[in-house]
Amino acid sequence: MPYGKIAERKGHQGWMKQEGSYFIFPGGGTMFPDGAEQYIEKLAQYVPLKSGLLRTGLDMGCGVASFGGFLLKENILTLSFAPRDSHKSQIQFALERGIPAFLLMLGTRRLPFPAQSFDFVHCSRCLIPFMAYNGSYLIEVDRLLRPGGYLIISGPPVQWKKQEKEWAELQEMALAFCYKLITVDGNTAIWKKPTEASCLPNQNGFNIDLCSTDDDPDQAWYFKLKKCVSKVSLADEIAVGSILKWPDRLSKPSARASPMDNGANLFELDTQKWVKRVSFYKKSLGVKLGTAKIRNVMDMNAYLGGLAAAAVSDPVWVMNVVPAQKPLTLGVIYDRGLIGVYHDWCEPFSTYPRTYDLIHADRINSLIRDPISGKSRCDLFDVMLEMDRILRPEGIAVIRDSPDVIDKAAQVAQSIRWTVQMVQLVMSSESMAPRRPKRAPDAPTVMPFLLMKSTERTLPPKPDTR
Repeated sequence: MPYGKIAERKGHQGWMKQEGSYFIFPGGGTMFPDGAEQYIEKLAQYVPLKSGLLRTGLDMGCGVASFGGFLLKENILTLSFAPRDSHKSQIQFALERGIPAFLLMLGTRRLPFPAQSFDFVHCSRCLIPFMAYNGSYLIEVDRLLRPGGYLIISGPPVQWKKQEKEWAELQEMALAFCYKLITVDGNTAIWKKPTEASCLPNQNGFNIDLCSTDDDPDQAWYFKLKKCVSKVSLADEIAVGSILKWPDRLSKPSARASPMDNGANLFELDTQKWVKRVSFYKKSLGVKLGTAKIRNVMDMNAYLGGLAAAAVSDPVWVMNVVPAQKPLTLGVIYDRGLIGVYHDWCEPFSTYPRTYDLIHADRINSLIRDPISGKSRCDLFDVMLEMDRILRPEGIAVIRDSPDVIDKAAQVAQSIRWTVQMVQLVMSSESMAPRRPKRAPDAPTVMPFLLMKSTERTLPPKPDTR
């Protein structure tokens, strides 16, 4: 880790403390210096955090993500995000703790998540000016919050001195959305979003209306914020209370899978396929899922989240990445109770270096190929360099693709001094058996893949200038 500035600045609030050569995380935060557990118990009086009803959360301006870390005990998967601000490496510390976290800020574009995806959204002194730009940031929160979900804001402007105007406007705008105010407890306010479709249009002082019918609320990659509320056709089916409780929702296709061609069948086949693959990785390849060796996992081409679902019994969390140029299936992943983001792999991923223990890339060449022209939009070398940046030393990358692509990937891997193991599988509906590597580009039953390990690279010694 770079340095312990957070311990110096936030130690009195319980964020983090330094004891000798160790960083200690007491579990506190600016609005809960006595610890996240007490704060969560307070919220649980008003929000059903312990019933399986809520599974996915978004923690905005999360600090070192103690709130999301302690919610893991309740089987709640919280994606925590914060910018790289004066606190510098807060997200890096969160990822070192093994807590789902993402480097991000709310600015002029939609956040890279699908609509109606989070069961609750939490802000504890996140300092997001929700009412700025005619309420654009609160409109974005509404886009992300599942019908029947909860909005929790602790800290400014809730009953905050000298912010009475902002607090009044926040309440007024929540009322315009027909949110139900559950409680105001000190500086904490909790609202519940209605389960039915938006109550707009209505008479409100913010000139907020429904978006036009051609608006796709799931479009969120380089998509500017809108000053209108998106209407979701499946609001009733995906609302909190309508969608299955955790863990039942993991293995059942949601209403968002239905519009896909043969969606329910595709869902079942994908789930079964990844159960077999993950089992093979563990038993035959020695990928140490289920041990302390692997905690932070990334699936670069997640599709329906099958890999994450198959690994759910292991002590890991998976960042499911759905490429922005592919079908927008991330909503199905969130309906399963998993988390993820949209991304374009021709660009850097928004995380610190050396933060993931395992990276999986199924059909890696499709991540850089234009779906219309078929031409490469960027180079495989650049994508693998980004994987190298993200992957922790001694971490593992698994790449699956055609023989030609695997040969090219192996050359790149060797050039950046990775340990490379090439494997070919003969796949049937019953089993996957390893075969010795051989070139078989015309055999459709053979799927080769690479198992690669990142090695610790040391800098050469500095010359003696004495």
